[in-house]
Amino acid sequence: MKFIVSSESLLRELQILGGIINNNNTLPILDNFLFHLNGNQLILTASDLETSMSASIEVESKDNTMIALPARLLLDTLKTFPEQPLTFVKTKENTVEISANNGKYALAYLDGKDFPKAAQVKDPIKTKINGQILATAINTTLFASGNDDLRPVMSGVFFQFNTSELTFVATDAHKLVKYTRTDIKADKNAEFIMPKKPLQLLKSILQSVDEDLVIEYNETNSEFSFKNLRMTCRLVEGKYPNYEAVIPKENPNIMQIDRSEFLNSVRRVSIFSNKTTHQVRLKLAGAELQVSAEDFDYSNKAEERLGCDYQGDDMQIGFNSRFLIEMLNNINCDVIKLSMSLPNRAGIITPIDHLDDGEDVTMLVMPVMLNE
Repeated sequence: MKFIVSSESLLRELQILGGIINNNNTLPILDNFLFHLNGNQLILTASDLETSMSASIEVESKDNTMIALPARLLLDTLKTFPEQPLTFVKTKENTVEISANNGKYALAYLDGKDFPKAAQVKDPIKTKINGQILATAINTTLFASGNDDLRPVMSGVFFQFNTSELTFVATDAHKLVKYTRTDIKADKNAEFIMPKKPLQLLKSILQSVDEDLVIEYNETNSEFSFKNLRMTCRLVEGKYPNYEAVIPKENPNIMQIDRSEFLNSVRRVSIFSNKTTHQVRLKLAGAELQVSAEDFDYSNKAEERLGCDYQGDDMQIGFNSRFLIEMLNNINCDVIKLSMSLPNRAGIITPIDHLDDGEDVTMLVMPVMLNE
């Protein structure tokens, strides 16, 4: 086996794939990248059994073979090279020798036939979506997903595709985010729960992808393919909770306020809040919002007054400041609307500006009981 490849293009693809590899793998071969050489095409693969990702690059070769090379050692070596051609040759000593401009490096390899194969998505439903739109959907929702191992369905993002719109939902029971695109449709109605790890990988890759990608899915697996990359993952099993039931429909008390001004105020005031509840109090009357927090154990307290546009009854409501800050950080707009009904009902945050045609964002945050 022999092939010649650009050090820069090899490193670029392996760094993307490296995000899949776990620190503690049950199978030792999963600490490796699979190199599948097929003439002048090299297919690189990484897997953690649940998720597999492959990338193909052009190389100079006529061989056809599969080997597995140690991921960490290879990445650490490639990072030190300036751009140059590298020659990989299999030797009789069961190693692969890498020849660079001014040195040679030998790595032990494993038989590529032992590398676990990616799951096949049989009889899939296909949907096309622009990379930037999917990146926005993941960015907007992923932070709201849960981390509770006892409720795995809430640890991912719910993809709800139908013939009129695409909807993405995430919740951890304290906060909920629903992102909808009515300008994109699926051929058939389908829904599935994507696990968190592959979405985090997609989120970082898709920042620079402004082209359509194809999502193929069935009841157990999904596959995302674009450019020279292909990612297959096992879906989260189970039924997603009825999220529509928790979104209050009647919210007569409505505040509009500058997002960054509100965010910075909550950030400052929350420093003085109780370290267990992180509670901040919003007091609304007329065109004024009062943001306050108090830690009775240490006699710390803070209060700020902000101008806002408020329509509704005078009211006080308490929120966990960490949830408010997360939501305000993950919404892309200048002005937000906070809609409320009662102090013990969820508040709904929606953006007023910077929305595309057909784009809709709803963020729900549960209140906390106020300490009177």
